[in-house]
Amino acid sequence: METSSLKKKMRSGYGRSISEPLLPLILGRDVSGVVAAVGASVKSLTVGQEVFGALHPTAVRGTYADYAILSEDELSPKPASVTHVEASAIPFAALTAWRALKSTARITEGQKLLVVGGGGAVGFAAIQLAVAAGCHVTTTCGNQSINRVMAAGAEQAVDYTAEDLEVVIKGKFDAVLDTIGVPETERIGINLLNRGGHYMTLQGEAAALSDRYGLPIGLPMATAVLLKKRIQYQYSHGIEYSWIYMRADSEGLHEIRRLSEAGKLHIPVEKTFPITQVREAHEAKDKKQILGKVVLELD
Repeated sequence: METSSLKKKMRSGYGRSISEPLLPLILGRDVSGVVAAVGASVKSLTVGQEVFGALHPTAVRGTYADYAILSEDELSPKPASVTHVEASAIPFAALTAWRALKSTARITEGQKLLVVGGGGAVGFAAIQLAVAAGCHVTTTCGNQSINRVMAAGAEQAVDYTAEDLEVVIKGKFDAVLDTIGVPETERIGINLLNRGGHYMTLQGEAAALSDRYGLPIGLPMATAVLLKKRIQYQYSHGIEYSWIYMRADSEGLHEIRRLSEAGKLHIPVEKTFPITQVREAHEAKDKKQILGKVVLELD
């Protein structure tokens, strides 16, 4: 199972207003393994079958365990061409990108997409999903990711640490997926959109505001912030504004499996740890000792 920035933030207390009453939590959202048992209503999966998938972000019983409980629509047969380690790095990131591109922006062949932060897992998945759909992709990333995102099919990759994005990126886009989500990237992304385009950020404020003010006040505040921004940007720029969260999507997961099988979607794994070293794995990511994906392995 894969470790991600969300799990590290949760271990540090992010989302505590939602999760604290449910402690102790089992972290982990991605999983790849073998079906040990199925419920009476399960039709598409069988005991002994190799599967991969991802739990909803708010799940209490995660995948950092010998056995994980998932619903049928959260799993798909594992791509036969990849290992369990490789498969476990794919679902949560790819489904997040899928929701942005397919469910929200509804991208179509020939459209232009800007991915802000294409070096991260969600951004890298989005590049590959968009290329597979026949879109033209521009992305921003660090210097160490330039070659990788270009090999994945991006037509332009801009090193945000060395170049002025507003000078280097030309033209307008039909959709912007902002995986960084700071005010500067939001401003730039929105200004680069065509009218009728979609700006989508992963950095929604629901959890942060709920942590700060508590659920009864924080969630309505977050809803009000989102509504205000939607109205503001619709009026000022004629664009749609969305916060993006991963959700189970059986159709999306099966398409992700198909693309993985065809060699059109992969997320490289930089290092694995035994599951007994989950703390060490998180700390290595916190200290930026490992830039890429980390996977926890069971014996």
